[in-house]
Amino acid sequence: MAKVRRLTPQQPEMFRARVVRTERVTPSMQRVTVTGPGLGAFPWMGYDHWFRLFLQLPHQRALRLPEFTGAQWWQPYLAIPEAERPHCANYSVAGFRRESAEMDIDFVVHRGPTGEVEGRAAIWACAARPGDALAVLDQGILFDCPEGASEVTVVADETGLPATAGILRSLPADAVGRLIQEIPTEADRRELQGPPGVSVTWVVREDHDEVPGAAALDALRRVTRADAAGYAFVVGESTLATEGRRHLHRLGLPKERITFSGFWKHERAEVAA
Repeated sequence: MAKVRRLTPQQPEMFRARVVRTERVTPSMQRVTVTGPGLGAFPWMGYDHWFRLFLQLPHQRALRLPEFTGAQWWQPYLAIPEAERPHCANYSVAGFRRESAEMDIDFVVHRGPTGEVEGRAAIWACAARPGDALAVLDQGILFDCPEGASEVTVVADETGLPATAGILRSLPADAVGRLIQEIPTEADRRELQGPPGVSVTWVVREDHDEVPGAAALDALRRVTRADAAGYAFVVGESTLATEGRRHLHRLGLPKERITFSGFWKHERAEVAA
């Protein structure tokens, strides 16, 4: 398989955009499609191309963004007064159409004990309306398959689904390997486009009290062989990422051939005595 270098742009560009439309893709995934006058120039590379998403605060009349040069955006962002500082989160490009300057962003709809949507970005996405302002800061790709890799193993919970779907679409036609994709419910399955030699295993969590990522990790632990010349990409809840990497390394896959990233960390609720 061809080499895809991890690319973090030296001078990442910020793109202002506005919501065009929204759609509930599956029960647990809300899609927001955005566009902007310069968004057609977004340097989309496929795979798990990701970005920083900046959202206007509910009380603001205009979106305030950090002013920066080069890649040093974080300190200028923190320098914005908290009452005016936009919400910032990391997302993967779910779809990109250069000809219409449109980008799809998929948000996982987490729900609390009484069914309410949780998380500032998910709440925003479920309430988004055409014309709502946002911005995206290009951050490149993480997927870094070495040249000549014999197989690819991709593992994720639902927060990694936009990335894994993009990776499958971007893999060369002769790629072989597996995707283990955890989802909250059976209805969250969807058709994924990818090479015929890459199998897709859907792991349905079903138990709402189970820690996200645990079911995918259990499925990965049932894999008993890993070719040392292969490559793995494991993302999602932090335990899935770290323990998945550990399992694959124990099977013989070198650490430098495993990309892992904890997109988020599950916080266990305290039980009253």
